[in-house]
Amino acid sequence: MTARRTAAAVTALGFAPLALAGLAAAPAAAHGSMTDPVSRVAACYAEGPEAPRSAACKAAVAASGPQAFYDWNAVSIANAAGRHKALIPDGKLCSAGNSKYRGLDLARRDWPASRMSAGRHTFRYKGTAPHRGSFALYVTKDGYDPSKPLKWSDLEAKPFARVTDPRMRGGDYVFTGTVPRKSGRHLVYSVWQRSDSPEAFYTCSDVVFAGGGGGGTGGGGGGKQSPAPTPAAPTASAPTDDRIEKDAGKTGGGHGTHGGSTGGTGTTGTTGGTSGGTTGGATGGTAGDTSGGTTGGGAGDAAGGNEPAADGSASPLDRGLAETGGGSATPLIAVSGAGALAVGAAVLFASVRRRAGGGRHGR
Repeated sequence: MTARRTAAAVTALGFAPLALAGLAAAPAAAHGSMTDPVSRVAACYAEGPEAPRSAACKAAVAASGPQAFYDWNAVSIANAAGRHKALIPDGKLCSAGNSKYRGLDLARRDWPASRMSAGRHTFRYKGTAPHRGSFALYVTKDGYDPSKPLKWSDLEAKPFARVTDPRMRGGDYVFTGTVPRKSGRHLVYSVWQRSDSPEAFYTCSDVVFAGGGGGGTGGGGGGKQSPAPTPAAPTASAPTDDRIEKDAGKTGGGHGTHGGSTGGTGTTGTTGGTSGGTTGGATGGTAGDTSGGTTGGGAGDAAGGNEPAADGSASPLDRGLAETGGGSATPLIAVSGAGALAVGAAVLFASVRRRAGGGRHGR
């Protein structure tokens, strides 16, 4: 009996590492959304997915259903790999081509908006399951019309702010950027491209610059004033930590709810997978096309020698705050180690059985 118990224990020890290896190999769920300026999905979630207050959020919930807004931090494409423009068609930038979030693509002048002005601005991105990666922020061009579906060509070609592995403070990624001079209503589009996975997250934040109305079209700093809204668009508010914690059980969870798991809507004819082996590079190139993985700047990069780069170059301890789970080699190491342990356990198991058999024959 003792030998049998010993054999069972050895078998359990052999399979335990394999189970742990399976957990290590599973991708960590990285989620988040822009909260300064507040993204559309975060603003509507803060209003309440079941009974939003603003007309725009009511329309968005009617189009997408409440669950999309309980899952406010999961607007993503699992296999983006920097190919944002190839995977997300015009008119569906805010939903990342995911029909679950189609309400975010509604073309309206009355989306809840954040006030913004030109110059240095501190941006906040709530990282409910943080990971290493790069952020790139784009703003709409002068003449942007919020009553028309958002197209890639509506965004400035270069990001005005970009950062890699910013520090986390109070559950938020915090970094600064130089906002260009604008007037009236505009939109800030963010791309968070994970560097340890091809997954990327997207947000649309409606903003109103001083010198223009909350519901009119955006003009340049030196252009004529935008028409005043009738009525003025409501002010966007970010969800509180208490609300996020309270609603934790209502979120959809895993990546199976992400339209990005299938590489967007498929209207572009592009499927998932990596492009040239890159999994990063959300911070370079033209708007939405970062498959080259470059992090270089160029004309139009108003951030220049951006402070976020310094934040992202923090000590290893600080950088560790911006990630969960291991690197890309972690699953391989875990599986290899588990395999070695399993082989050893099998040998020990066989030895125990031989000894047990010998004991029975000897009696």
